[in-house]
Amino acid sequence: MTARNDRPHRYSDGQGFGDPYEGFDLGADGPVADVDPVDDHVLADAVDESQVRPDSVDITALIDVGLEYLAIEQYEQAIDSFARAAFYAPEKSAAAAEAWVNKGIAHGELTEWDDAASSHREALRIDADDALSAAAETNLAAALWESGESTAPLEHAEAAVERDPRLAEAWYNRGYLLNERGQHEEALRCLDAAASLGLRTAWLDDERRRALEALGEYDRAAEIEERARSGLETRSLNRLREE
Repeated sequence: MTARNDRPHRYSDGQGFGDPYEGFDLGADGPVADVDPVDDHVLADAVDESQVRPDSVDITALIDVGLEYLAIEQYEQAIDSFARAAFYAPEKSAAAAEAWVNKGIAHGELTEWDDAASSHREALRIDADDALSAAAETNLAAALWESGESTAPLEHAEAAVERDPRLAEAWYNRGYLLNERGQHEEALRCLDAAASLGLRTAWLDDERRRALEALGEYDRAAEIEERARSGLETRSLNRLREE
């Protein structure tokens, strides 16, 4: 849809860590306590799965550790954390769906599109929460598009908007795909919706300009370009002042 690192993803809202953060505990009776998320081998090497009681595993902590790994671009470790969270989470639970969505996002960051699509489909199979299902739909659209499919991505992007009309990234993805199909008027409506929901990115501006120029609305396209340039200059000035 755009360059891989610029594509909008809908990450779950994890709890994060304090300052300083504390490690997570797989359970008071489990084999691992106070696991540090920067220790990239501990989950694979230190946990004997046969000795872990599923009801003692802190699923939220596993998801939070995965999100920490995503934040520092340690995607393989993130995938491992999310996979474990999905494994131990109750079947058909929102926690399991959240783990699958984020696992799919991490696979996408590694351009593992088939694995990403499979993870998002698993979240949709669970279908425990409209917001999570919308996130799975819009990220599945991105994964399928990157895999070279042309029809299914738009179907999933539209499903995402239906499931959660407040999801700005879903509106963006739908607008992008409609632009690709030459349906610029409807694309612009979607992209404007994304902007009204708070999405503020360079790639959104690019897609809005593309739609406007295709519709012959060159003045509006120029206005968006000017605002984007002014915003970039302001951010650069603020960084210089901070330095």
